[in-house]
Amino acid sequence: MTLDTIEGYLMTIVGTLNDVVWGNLLIYLLLISGVFFTLATRCVQFRYFGHMIKNLKNSRETRGGISPFQAFCTGLAARVGTGNLAGVAVAISLGGPGAIFWMWLVAIIGMATSFVESTLAQTFKVKNEDGSSRGGPAYYIEQGLGSKFWGVIFALCLMVSFGFAFNGVQSNSISAALELSFDIPTWLSGVFITLATAAVIWGGTKRVAKFVEVVVPVMAIAYILAALTVVVLNIPELPSAFMNILSSAFGLQEAGAGALGAAMMNGIKRGLFSNEAGMGSAANAAATANPNPHHPATQGFFQMFGVFIDTIIICTCTAAVVLLFDGYADSDLKGIQLTQVALSSHLGDWSGTFIALIVTVFAFTSIVANYTYAEGNLKFITESDNALNAYRILLLGIVMYGSIGSLPLVWNFADLTMGIMALVNLVALCLLFKHVKVIFKDYEEQHKKGVIPVFEKKRYPEIEKRIQSDVWTENRSEV
Repeated sequence: MTLDTIEGYLMTIVGTLNDVVWGNLLIYLLLISGVFFTLATRCVQFRYFGHMIKNLKNSRETRGGISPFQAFCTGLAARVGTGNLAGVAVAISLGGPGAIFWMWLVAIIGMATSFVESTLAQTFKVKNEDGSSRGGPAYYIEQGLGSKFWGVIFALCLMVSFGFAFNGVQSNSISAALELSFDIPTWLSGVFITLATAAVIWGGTKRVAKFVEVVVPVMAIAYILAALTVVVLNIPELPSAFMNILSSAFGLQEAGAGALGAAMMNGIKRGLFSNEAGMGSAANAAATANPNPHHPATQGFFQMFGVFIDTIIICTCTAAVVLLFDGYADSDLKGIQLTQVALSSHLGDWSGTFIALIVTVFAFTSIVANYTYAEGNLKFITESDNALNAYRILLLGIVMYGSIGSLPLVWNFADLTMGIMALVNLVALCLLFKHVKVIFKDYEEQHKKGVIPVFEKKRYPEIEKRIQSDVWTENRSEV
């Protein structure tokens, strides 16, 4: 039996399992749970939107460890990647302009889910030896539900999908973009990416946080400004583009690609993949912060805002670039190539190079942010330094291989492991929501009184007995 034959069998098996996990279970569970969390929190994403932005003002201040803003940027770095540029174009190609409406809708719902999982991650975090924190679904599954086994299942799935497969795909995107725009050999790009990744990850999570704190805002603003330039240059066509989105979203156009089913499915899939709300990934970044105000719900607001920026702002920018391009409907191009051609048609040939650079930065920050997730989950399983160093070396090997290889099987396997971890996480969120309800009520009551919210766990014995003894030890006077 040849290698190609074995790979063919594996592709069939993995593809079948993905159809079951994603097509029959995950999408519906994500939507139902998102609606439930929205209603149960009385639309937290709308009621606290202004408060969410106001909290950013003091987000760089911290009493030690990683600041709320650094944790926010780490989560955003993992969310914002090639999917924001390529994924939106794929959704439009397969589902028509109406797919964008469903991306918006699933992001708005997903903001509440992100609030729930990030609040839980802060509540059930643990301390590292250097005083920093780590946490995420594996930790709140073990402490909140008392199940180490399912915590390990989640941790293993995240380590494979985010640490290995997704990082291989990100490095592949970087090397392909640099080869196309600058004729740089993929192997040379691979060496550079691998060395740069090694320099960052051996510096620890604090170095990662400082790195993305600078890079993420810069890259996001640069891309948004380019997209806004396109919008300004095409103001007369903007109303018709939005009407096109709305009419296609509800199947009011007869064109097959814009039919209701295609628009819904592709918009929902790409929206969920882009903002990661409910996947449990960004919750790992949320757990690393020393929040200000000193309350678990604080980081829930920050990560909720990350979903808004990822989909409502950045994905909408890509949608505008593509939909204002006259030839998008007739083009055979898909993914990142469609985005590149569309932007070049608006701003000139130089913008193709600009997109290549943006993809490089987006993908690299995703690599280092994904690593922080993987490290936290490896430490959930074992504290061994040898295991950590071995994992780092394997990860660097995957980054190098991804730069020069073709990864269809690895990508499909990553989708499967990510799907499994999302299913485990969503069940945990529903079972642990009772704690989020108590914590959110505590925050709301203090906020309504006009005092800075501070979480004092001794007031809630049911929660106190489940979390680590060395976290949330401060009282109001100490904060």
